[in-house]
Amino acid sequence: MTDYAQATAVPGWVLKFMDAIDTLEFGEGFAPLSEDTDMFFGTAHIHGVEAIKEFFIKIDAPLNITHEVLEFWTAGDGVRLLRGEATMARKTEPDQVVRAPFMHIFYLDQEEPVRIRTLRITAGPLQTDAVM
Repeated sequence: MTDYAQATAVPGWVLKFMDAIDTLEFGEGFAPLSEDTDMFFGTAHIHGVEAIKEFFIKIDAPLNITHEVLEFWTAGDGVRLLRGEATMARKTEPDQVVRAPFMHIFYLDQEEPVRIRTLRITAGPLQTDAVM
């Protein structure tokens, strides 16, 4: 086990996951999630793949949003770290664009095929009233 994180290329499963969040077409992008996956988004705790899908639909459906992965690191014990930036605007006000930094911490149960045990997401700071 390594005690530090190493920058690595962004794996395909991460790019598919981000695309699924952007398009709300979950298919292959959500394959690493299961009914046992826990997701923490800020103070929200969501359990299971279907509830996680519903959560993303609730927060992202009113938005035009894209997530860009800026950095990705691999750490020991199945921990993966992602830093990115989301560009978003309400569909009703597409010219009012907001950018927000975000971090995802993935805790993997297994690597082949990838299975996510826990996902922790932090987002912001952002100009909340511009998009909500």
